[in-house]
Amino acid sequence: MAGPIVMVGSPTALGGHFPGMERTPAELRRLGLERRLRNQPGFAEVSLRDAGDAVNDPGWAPDDDRRAKNRALVRAYLPRLIAHVAEALTEAPADARLLVIGGDCTSHPGAMAGIRRARPGTRLGVAWFDAHGDFNTPDTTPSGNVWGMPFAMLCGRGELDLVAACEAPSAREEDAALLGGQVLDEIESRILAASRVAHFGAGMLGTEAGQAALAAWAASVASRVDGFYIAFDVDALDAAGGWAVAMPEPGGLSLETAVQSVRAIARAAPVVGFGATAVLIGRGGDPERTADAVATLAEAALGA
Repeated sequence: MAGPIVMVGSPTALGGHFPGMERTPAELRRLGLERRLRNQPGFAEVSLRDAGDAVNDPGWAPDDDRRAKNRALVRAYLPRLIAHVAEALTEAPADARLLVIGGDCTSHPGAMAGIRRARPGTRLGVAWFDAHGDFNTPDTTPSGNVWGMPFAMLCGRGELDLVAACEAPSAREEDAALLGGQVLDEIESRILAASRVAHFGAGMLGTEAGQAALAAWAASVASRVDGFYIAFDVDALDAAGGWAVAMPEPGGLSLETAVQSVRAIARAAPVVGFGATAVLIGRGGDPERTADAVATLAEAALGA
């Protein structure tokens, strides 16, 4: 039997220029996410406990800073999220896995740091599913959105206060991959290409060769890590699916390809944490289908 799952909400939209994602954990619960999870075959015999949300008030505030929006608020929130995740895991059995519902993508480096605080010495690989690179820093961002920086932050890149706030680095770049990334800023794209981060495009992952390459990457990383954290920004899914997400993009992953990709990673090594972020209820897209997709992806990562 697979170990129990601890679910944590990250009610934040502080990382960017519009509100809404701070309400996502509550909205997903209202849509019956826990019931949808329990109805997944892979969760039939898996214990699931909802540990509630990290404290975050305000969950969003307007800020026109072109380098790092809501910098002080983000810097204050991430340690609270880390502590909440660490406490939830410490109170759970040693084989418990983490399920994060967010909230914007700054939730992921906080979740990874929480895992590492609860389990000192853990070496994590990270699979970052996102239509966007999230590899900017305050020096390279064209927008100032901190939610365009968390992948870089967890790798230890960026300004010291933001990196320190998420106790980074949480993963080495050779243990990290961007999956589905297609809308990258020019400097961000160059930095990623020069880094040791692997990059699997949406089109490539839809092919047999792409899945074979992903499986080979996951097996290689699995040989040197204790487990994977899978960060899944739901805008990695093709906008044609009508998903309720903050920044839908055309040409993304089909849900079927995304599930296949997540399973390929989970076959290589234990998935100790899975986070679904950037769901936005009420600004378009189908909330019911989106909640089902979150449950399906969570099962692919954490199911028995």
